[in-house]
Amino acid sequence: MESFESYQQTRQVVEDFTARTLAAIPTEFGKLLYLSSLRDISTGEYVHEGLVARYSPEAVQQALGYCHQELFLRVLEMSLEQQEWDLRACLESMEGEFRGKLRRWRETEFYRLLIPSDSPEYLREVFLANVGAVLDIVLEESARRDRDASSGRPPAR
Repeated sequence: MESFESYQQTRQVVEDFTARTLAAIPTEFGKLLYLSSLRDISTGEYVHEGLVARYSPEAVQQALGYCHQELFLRVLEMSLEQQEWDLRACLESMEGEFRGKLRRWRETEFYRLLIPSDSPEYLREVFLANVGAVLDIVLEESARRDRDASSGRPPAR
């Protein structure tokens, strides 16, 4: 019976977290970024004081791990075009100069932190390749627009 109660509480945490928190974040990459920010890099444990105040720490860990994995898979199921649009929207919503953010994400491979800890290697590789390619495409497009703008040429379509 204890495992059923544990399952029920984890399900409640997932419902609470998705309805109260994730629903307010407009992009899948934004949701993935937020969830990743809740994970302590050194321990792999998720830290969310508000949820722990209402639910058991074990249920919170299981629920946030589940949400993280589901969002990761959802991003992987998106076409590269959808991933590009979503990542662009996510980065544009953050403070700072857009191309600078793109360069930092690409150079530091910051997006590695978005991957859930228990993801299979082949999914990690696909995700890293996809995000790297999307960042390269958007960086090149941004640089081309800047070159065209400085030369007085109309933007390429």
